[in-house]
Amino acid sequence: MTEVEPDWQVGRDPDGLPVVRYRRGEREGRPWADRLEVLTPGQAGVDGTVGTVDPVEFVLSAMSGWIVSGRVEFGERLLRRGARTLRLGHTMLRDLAGEPPPAGWADWARTPLRDGYRGVPCDRDAEALAPALRAAFGPGHPDHRPDHDARTVREDLRALLAGGIVGPVLPSSALVVDTEDRVAAGAVVTDFGGMPWIAHVFRHPDLGYPGLGRDLMRRVMADLAGRGNPEMGLAVTEGNAARGLYTALGFRLTRSTMTVVVP
Repeated sequence: MTEVEPDWQVGRDPDGLPVVRYRRGEREGRPWADRLEVLTPGQAGVDGTVGTVDPVEFVLSAMSGWIVSGRVEFGERLLRRGARTLRLGHTMLRDLAGEPPPAGWADWARTPLRDGYRGVPCDRDAEALAPALRAAFGPGHPDHRPDHDARTVREDLRALLAGGIVGPVLPSSALVVDTEDRVAAGAVVTDFGGMPWIAHVFRHPDLGYPGLGRDLMRRVMADLAGRGNPEMGLAVTEGNAARGLYTALGFRLTRSTMTVVVP
């Protein structure tokens, strides 16, 4: 049994007592319980009494076939009961106001691109971005999805650029094009609940150069800081080598989340 609270849905046991809460969405054609939390007395939306049903048992019975994202420990308990891992991800935040780079944001804003590459606004359509994005997450990459053919990637990009997945695309978003005006790299920044969020950052392995992602991120971060944003965030999958780059750019790990498919 579920009940809608402001911005949340609450799962209740047969006696009507709350057990979990989550943000309802859809992912890969399945219902998605995002940011699932086990409820405790006194938590928002709970008047004091919570259900005694094991939350793992509740999810297994009430959310069979769903995708569930939550704390790593909870995901591991579901895995032991037959769930399948989709992703182990890490949320990282960057303090833009209190931790500028040693030479200042203006220095990062002037980060040069190698000869022949140009920085341009992220104002091109999904068809222009799709080849580089798809190539960036090819087989062997932790974020590779075999079901994402060219058409699916374009459809997802259209929804993202229209603000329909994370939030409105911010003007700090940027692309890098090569001498033939092909998109070699991109950083799509969205408004995620009032915080700038890197929804996608990618580099075409054949069109871009090693280090292009770093150069692009420096320019984007400097633009965000220059617009007065106090912080920014992103999510990175476990095993993605880009996590080292984000750490070097000053991002700090704040939370880890496991996403599983409930049997």
